Amino acid sequence: MPVITAAHQFNEDDLYVDLMPTLGRPLFLKCEGFNFAGSIKIKAAAEMVESAERNGVLTAESILVESSSGNLGVALSVIAAGKGYRFVCVTDSRCNLTTRLMMEALGAHVHVVSDPGDRSLLAARLNMVRGLCAADPRYTWLSQYSNPDNWKAHYLRTAPAIARAFPRIDVLFVGVGTSGTLMGCARYFRTWNRPVRIVAVDTVGSAIFGDPPGRRMIPGLGMSMRPPLLDPSYVDEVVRVEESETIRTCRAMAARGFLFGGSTGTVVSGATDWLDTHREEDLTCVAISPDLGERYLDTVYQSNWVRSLYGDDVLDDDTDADAVRQHEPAGFPARRSPV
Repeated sequence: MPVITAAHQFNEDDLYVDLMPTLGRPLFLKCEGFNFAGSIKIKAAAEMVESAERNGVLTAESILVESSSGNLGVALSVIAAGKGYRFVCVTDSRCNLTTRLMMEALGAHVHVVSDPGDRSLLAARLNMVRGLCAADPRYTWLSQYSNPDNWKAHYLRTAPAIARAFPRIDVLFVGVGTSGTLMGCARYFRTWNRPVRIVAVDTVGSAIFGDPPGRRMIPGLGMSMRPPLLDPSYVDEVVRVEESETIRTCRAMAARGFLFGGSTGTVVSGATDWLDTHREEDLTCVAISPDLGERYLDTVYQSNWVRSLYGDDVLDDDTDADAVRQHEPAGFPARRSPV
């Protein structure tokens, strides 16, 4: 039984879902949402804060400030509340209402960028953060986009946990935003004792891998620029997922009792597409689930919101029920034991 004194000290790191009965693909899903922040971002937030404390960058007088589409903002709110720091989160209009309310409940001050002018929403957020830092030296910007402690958190914790659970892993699917999770895991497995294919899962409309930026309404994965932390040489393949497929996948899993977030839906959709194309025998495949679904109840799981943005086709013909009834697509190869 774990006993903790601060909220960020708890994170369930060894829970996996076998998605074969749910989606009919040989895929294990590492669940990272079971902590007080509700997402994998608690790891990066803790590593960045503790490193800043060790280096003297963060002091009792500091005011933490960060740009976030939501999950890192909640994680930093949890940590700031536990450690007694003031925290300002700069987010934008795509951030879910529930996420904003959670940050405020934890004592954070939330700035919402709704009119970026001729900038992207991300550029407008970063401009606001820079302005706050220039106006008051007490502001301390951890900069999740360029801070190496972001990826080190996953090099030190996430990847070793996967390696312990699946010593014969062949393929790892990782969603990409700041690329912290991707780069930490990829760097770890690059020097591991067996080759592991690293498949990055991005969302259509993201510019991370050189595509032109486009509309993205589901926060979490994707960026309007290439993240400074990304080194593409560590990535074996990239899969891009339409947001409509993210929604279908989320709802298909919910129909079997698994309420995951939009980032998880994107990763799982990308992984199933990859598996449908690469029908190789004897593979052990793992995908990382960054978040749970409660913060998406008024978006991904709200039918009127879905229809207004993506049309009726996403919800037509009982797509979700049909998806979960087809447990084993014809001709799918068997897989070996994960250990």
